[in-house]
Amino acid sequence: MQLEKLRNKIDYLDKKIVALLNDRIKIAAAISRLKRQYGKTVYSPEREREVLAKIKLANQGPLSASALEAIYREIMSCALSAGEPLRIAYMGPEASFSNIAALKKFGSQLNYLACDSIADVFLEVERGTADYGVVPIENSIEGAVSHTLDMLVDSDLRICAQIILEVAHNLLANCAKDKIKRVYSNPQVFGQCRIWLQENLRGAEQIEVSSTTRAAQIAVKEKMSACIASLLAAKVYHLKVVAKDIEDSPHNITRFLVIGKTDVPPTGHDKTSLMFSIKDKVGALHEMLVPFKKYKINLTKIESRPSKKKVWDYYFFLDLEGHRAQPQVKKALAELQNYCKFLKVLGSYPTGE
Repeated sequence: MQLEKLRNKIDYLDKKIVALLNDRIKIAAAISRLKRQYGKTVYSPEREREVLAKIKLANQGPLSASALEAIYREIMSCALSAGEPLRIAYMGPEASFSNIAALKKFGSQLNYLACDSIADVFLEVERGTADYGVVPIENSIEGAVSHTLDMLVDSDLRICAQIILEVAHNLLANCAKDKIKRVYSNPQVFGQCRIWLQENLRGAEQIEVSSTTRAAQIAVKEKMSACIASLLAAKVYHLKVVAKDIEDSPHNITRFLVIGKTDVPPTGHDKTSLMFSIKDKVGALHEMLVPFKKYKINLTKIESRPSKKKVWDYYFFLDLEGHRAQPQVKKALAELQNYCKFLKVLGSYPTGE
């Protein structure tokens, strides 16, 4: 039969795939041993970007680029777990958006550590309990995450990579929609789903809690209660998906940072994040920006935060295209140093996504 022949071909290919995957893991394990022997970090964001770029070029379909990347994320996750698995800290609890972002970047095969706060993520990496941390830095609707910016001021950790996560909000419950009397979520999520809630759950009480995961933990225990959370939360806390993608804006994106102790070499497609404080004089901020224009460096973000050390004293956070090791960026940073009171390069890392 034709069906039997096709299935036999799949069985043959599966055997080859399994053998090749195991060969790949063995080689990856050997590389990990060499890296540890020479005191290098096992995770290499620059190599990760190179691998993903090569497989996309090699892909002739019908497998989509996103599907292929998802498969390779898990393959690379298995490689990173060979020997002594990496431990990744994130702002928890489980099924939070930080957890989803961490899984997107590192796959399911590593060890994960849920932390109570952004400060705790930094602390776990600083003291070596975790190899890397994942923290939110900005949302396309809500703006910058100020607590992460504040932590970057004093921490010696470096930004190693970024993660772009499309945030989708879902109504989860263990009852029908017309039975829901209370909805739990955090204030930002309620703000992002305001129109849908007015049109579909006008009479339901909206109760604010600390996180979408906390909302799921409450909703699973209370009758006639629902929460707005992720699909991962539905799976973890055994809730039914009543409605998907209820956010008012379809372009709700959060950017996360991977923080660690090592610098990342240039890849040719990099971003550099830095912070500085300026001298208190007319035109000081303009002077800060002149070197970037002079050396034709594109700035993608600038954000200010109070220094908390002196009234009306600010830190400025800036993202630029390029790596700190590139000649033009080097020159711009050297000139910038002459104008500002304080300058700190937070990290250069692959743009990735």
